[in-house]
Parts: sequence; structure tokens; C-alpha cells
Amino acid sequence: MEKEELQNKENENSELSTDKQSIEETEKKEEEEKLSPEDEIANLKDKVTRTFAEMENQRRRYEKEKDEAFEYGGFSFARETLNLLDNLERSKQTLESDETIKDKDTLKKLIEHIDIINKDMISIFKKNNIEPIKSLNAKLDPNLHQAMMEVEDDTKDQGTIVQEIQKGFMMKDRLLRPSLVAVSKKKVEKKHEEKLSNQKNQENDEKEAKN
Repeated sequence: MEKEELQNKENENSELSTDKQSIEETEKKEEEEKLSPEDEIANLKDKVTRTFAEMENQRRRYEKEKDEAFEYGGFSFARETLNLLDNLERSKQTLESDETIKDKDTLKKLIEHIDIINKDMISIFKKNNIEPIKSLNAKLDPNLHQAMMEVEDDTKDQGTIVQEIQKGFMMKDRLLRPSLVAVSKKKVEKKHEEKLSNQKNQENDEKEAKN
């Protein structure tokens, strides 16, 4: 019995010694990892610098968003307003093709008024940095123009705009809407395509004849 008690005490003493050693090692490690005042100041400076940099980035993003909202805030409204110009142009074309009033003074006066309104609207657009895109005789630019059809014309280079179906507009450096255009196509190419098509048809006929 006494031997068991002595054994238990020895085990307890051994555990206490181990715990004490572990605590001492932990404290020693914490002391080693503990930063010096200079290091703490350096860390604080780094945190402050990062915080100020983040704040500055946020301020710049806000300024950029504010400027864009001011400059392009009416973008959607301007694009919708272009429909008025389109309707004026359609009305003009309809009136000019009406045989019942053709060559009459009434038609001439109506056309004059439509042209005045059209010019006034274009002037208002220009004051608000909205400019029409130059298209006729220009080379097709996918960033500004949308080709709707091809027109055979050997007098123009391939891909030259020969007809403006709907006028496009820019708002400063942004595309408000593309110009809908017709572009030139060489007649020679069409003949070449027809020749290839005829050759293919002839080959098919020969194959069928052999079968």
C-alpha cells in the first residue's frame, strides 16, 4: 500500500515538473516572439499607410463615378431622343413621296419647317457633346458602323460605305448608337462566286450521270 502511494506521488511530481517545464518553454517563446517597441511602431506605421492608401483609392473611385454620372447621366435619355430625329426624317420622306401634294407650295413649307426643327435638334445635341458619326465614303468601322447590306460598286474600294440607312451618334468618346449602312462590293467577286457555283453544279450533274 505504501509503495503504491509513493508511486502515485512520484507520478504527480513528474507531471507537475513536465507542466512547469512546458509553461516555462511557452513563456520563453512568447518573450522571444514579443516585438520590440521599434517593430511595433513600424507595424503601426504600415497599418496606417495601408489604411490611408485604401481610403485614397475609394476617394478616387467615388470621384470617377461622380464625374461619369455628371458627364454621361443623360446617356439613355439622349439615345431615346434620337428617335425624334428618325421620325422627322421618315415624315419628310413620306411627304416627299406623296403624289397628291408633290410640287406644291404646301409641301415645300412643310419640308422647310421639318428641316428647321432637324437643324435645331442637331444644334442642341452638339451643345451637349453629341455628334453624328461620319459614314458616307468612309471605310467600314465595326466600332462605329453596322453593315446592313452590300451594294455592287466597282468604283469604290471593298467595304466602303456607299449609303447611310440610319445616322449614328457619339456622346463624347462613347458610342450612342452605330450608323446603319450599306457597303460596296466588287462585281467581279460576284461573277467569281457564280462561276464557282456553276462549276459545283456541273460536277454534281456529272456525278449523277455516272450513277
